[in-house]
Amino acid sequence: MHSRRSSHQLPDIKVDPRMYTHDNANTPPHSPFNRSTSRRHLAVFAIFAFLVFCTFGSTNRIIPYTSWTPTSFFACPSALLKPHAIVPPPPRDNAPFSRAWGNLRSLFDSHPPKPNDLVAPKHPGNFPFKDGLRDMLNISSHEAHASRIEHMSVVRHLPPYPEDHYAGKGIIMLAGGKYSEFAATSLGMLRAVGSTLPVEVWMKDKSEELDGWCAELARDGMSCRRLQDYMEVSVLQNAYQWKVFVMLFSSFEEFIFLDADDMPIRNPDVIFDSEIYRKYGAILWPDYWKHSGSPWLPYVIGLSDDQSHMLEGTQTAESGQVVWDKRRHWKSLCLATYYNYYGPKYYFSLQNQGWAGWGDKDTFPTAMKALDESFFQVSRDIITVFVEGSALGIAMVQADPANETHTMPMFLHSNIVKWSMREFLCVGCPAVNSHNNYHTHLENKDSPINKHLLEGKRIFATNQLAEHGMDPEPLIWKVMEYTACRSVWANSQACKQTRDHMSRTFGFKFTSSRFASLFGYNNVCVVDP
Repeated sequence: MHSRRSSHQLPDIKVDPRMYTHDNANTPPHSPFNRSTSRRHLAVFAIFAFLVFCTFGSTNRIIPYTSWTPTSFFACPSALLKPHAIVPPPPRDNAPFSRAWGNLRSLFDSHPPKPNDLVAPKHPGNFPFKDGLRDMLNISSHEAHASRIEHMSVVRHLPPYPEDHYAGKGIIMLAGGKYSEFAATSLGMLRAVGSTLPVEVWMKDKSEELDGWCAELARDGMSCRRLQDYMEVSVLQNAYQWKVFVMLFSSFEEFIFLDADDMPIRNPDVIFDSEIYRKYGAILWPDYWKHSGSPWLPYVIGLSDDQSHMLEGTQTAESGQVVWDKRRHWKSLCLATYYNYYGPKYYFSLQNQGWAGWGDKDTFPTAMKALDESFFQVSRDIITVFVEGSALGIAMVQADPANETHTMPMFLHSNIVKWSMREFLCVGCPAVNSHNNYHTHLENKDSPINKHLLEGKRIFATNQLAEHGMDPEPLIWKVMEYTACRSVWANSQACKQTRDHMSRTFGFKFTSSRFASLFGYNNVCVVDP
């Protein structure tokens, strides 16, 4: 155990022995060290000693979070788990970005694919193997050719990189509404694992914001942005379309994009320093499935002269985390925006045909392939994280792209069970903004983790994680405790449930300084097991 005493050493106090003598015969009548004065000094010293005991007697039992630096004797840190005094991205003039989007939209509107009303079929059963993959969208050769012509026109007129729009490196996260609760956990993990990059947290509009959350984020080097300030959001028919637009409008020239439910379990800042990133400037991670797109896709985007099976067997990508250098991959980002603009009614279905993973995720590699841009797709297999005591997978772990010798976990994408204190433990919590009430995992007996929360058990399969050298769950619960007890999301009932679970499951303890309580400070600090 490490004691805080070393960081708060008591000063050396030189005491005159005459102050505490009981022999007044040797003390001149006019001396300041007479009996009454001595008693007063003794009383003051005793009070001082008592207060020091109250302070250090309590706090030296606390093993602080390894990432915490206490700000005073009186309270736990007010920022997230690792306050770095990071300056958040500043406010900016949105007009140039809105004008740039207006020009792109005019280009896109002038070149729609044909037909622009593809409906992806629903496929019962297993994913198709190579001999079963065919065009399932009933696209005619005439329609495919028309879409190819429109695509070629868009590619020819893509704008050059705007030199004065973007700067620096940072992290982008898309949140809003209920997803902001998941983002609160993921952003807490980001700082807890040591990231010092500035962050932009994007939401659709003001209705998606929780009062006070943006001000709280600013103290941790994060700024809120709204899509509504840059574009008419009503043109986006599906939430899958939002992702590419926050990438386009973000102030960062180089960015790591994270889904709201994607938690870093290792500092992702190091990606920008890796040889892989310096070489390619764009990094994608694999999804579970192989390519299931229409054979017309290579023809439409200019990779082949007719229907082709050239993409069969290739690994699809997932977009829970995306690394991108706009300067080097500007035109492919614009082309991916075109694919997303027409995504729900054409491109999502063309590149997926309604199988698992329909959405924005494959628009990014498709755009870079269409423009013959090099990019790096991580080859390490996904680690599926299971519920303790079951064969149910609830999350996917993606690897550090820079480590080519073995899998080094970096991101935990909670694609099934999403981590937030309200989602887990807030019984009877009121709705947030316009989002409806819901039953949490603690209330829902059919939840795969209900028993774990009721009985104080770990959620993740411990032995499986140990095989890969990781155990992120205790730190995730620390972040959840912060959200439940110390943030604008705080709820007293959820706070108690969270602390009870942490105590039973991991052996955490919660204590506060008795000295602080004398001054009205009631902040509770966490004692590591």
